Amino acid sequence: MDLHINSWLTIPAKELKWRFTKSSGPGGQGVNTTDSQVELIFNLKNSSVLNSYKKQRLFSQLESRLIKGCLIINVNKERSQLQNRRIALERMKTLIQDGLLTKQKLRIPSTPSKSSKRTRLKDKRIRGAIKKNRQGNISQDD
Repeated sequence: MDLHINSWLTIPAKELKWRFTKSSGPGGQGVNTTDSQVELIFNLKNSSVLNSYKKQRLFSQLESRLIKGCLIINVNKERSQLQNRRIALERMKTLIQDGLLTKQKLRIPSTPSKSSKRTRLKDKRIRGAIKKNRQGNISQDD
C-alpha cells in the first residue's frame, strides 16, 4: 500500500518496511499468540522519491526520531494488527508532512519613530479636549 503524503508526494510501498511482533498492550490471552504490534520503517537516506532538498529538510526536522537514517514508527495501541498498521501509516504521513513544511519567519516588531509618537500624542490631546468640551459647566445650586 502506497503512502500518499500530499498531491505531489507519494511513497511507494516498496520503500516502506513492516515488522510485526507480539504486543504488550491490550488483547487478553490473544496478546501472546498474535503479532499485533507494528513497526513501520522508512529509509530516508536511500529513498528514491525524495530529492536532496527534501531529504535534507526531513533530516534536520526529524533528527531526534531517526535511527541510522531511518524513520521508525511503533504502534501497539489496538488489538488488531490492521488497525495498528493504519495508525502507523497515519503517523508516518503526519511526521513527513510536518517535516516538509517551511516555517514562516516571525516579524520583528519595530519601534515607532519620534514623529509618529508626537502625532499620536497630539491626536490624543485633541481628542481629550473634545471630550472635555462636551462636559459643559455643571454648577450646583446652594
